[in-house]
Amino acid sequence: MSLLDHFHPPLHGPRRWEGFHHAWATFIAQQLNQETLPPDYFAESEISLGPELEIDVATMEWAGNGSKERKATQVWSPARPKITAKVDFARLDSYAIHVYQDLGGPQLRAAVELVSPANKDRLGSRRTFAAKCAGYIKHGIGLVILDVVTARTANLHAELFEALEATSRSAAWKSPTGLYAVAYRAVTVRKSPRVEVWPEALALGKPLPVLPLWLSLDLCVPLRLEDSYLETCRSLRISA
Repeated sequence: MSLLDHFHPPLHGPRRWEGFHHAWATFIAQQLNQETLPPDYFAESEISLGPELEIDVATMEWAGNGSKERKATQVWSPARPKITAKVDFARLDSYAIHVYQDLGGPQLRAAVELVSPANKDRLGSRRTFAAKCAGYIKHGIGLVILDVVTARTANLHAELFEALEATSRSAAWKSPTGLYAVAYRAVTVRKSPRVEVWPEALALGKPLPVLPLWLSLDLCVPLRLEDSYLETCRSLRISA
């Protein structure tokens, strides 16, 4: 099957790209779990849309022995903030697949990021996405970025390398179609720290490639994008 345009008519409209991205992330994780990953690894799709509010420190009620006396906590209110500034929080839509190794607890080893239109929208959004991906690489986590968004033009690979302060001339790679899939491996050795890159230009009407998904410095598995894309289209009744 060939890559379709999920962001313009005739496909866009009756078929929402959000639903396709969600399903594709799920099928990529399923493919990795069923066919590709070693036994002590597992993949999960993780979707988050828009700004999220989290409670950093939660107050929990003690559920132990009811006979124990509960100590009353005095409520404390700080002074008014000395500085207040209006900011525009960058919206970070995230369609990702995380690969973990089970070492008595999940350890993140690789990530696949599906680019959304919001990731390519404003400068703040692009920088937020690039910073997130740079964080993966700086921690030695294998990364694949997959961009099939035709509705907006931005080179998030270039944004990522700017965040990493990469110095190689080849770091300025740009897909001639504006669509791409790029695999990254972080080599964190002290003498020669570097990031190694496998870029692939994508094109509408063409099959999707197989990319290396690095789980460690010397272990990678094939990420068969065409197979998961085909299964996603079948599941959503999208024909070529």
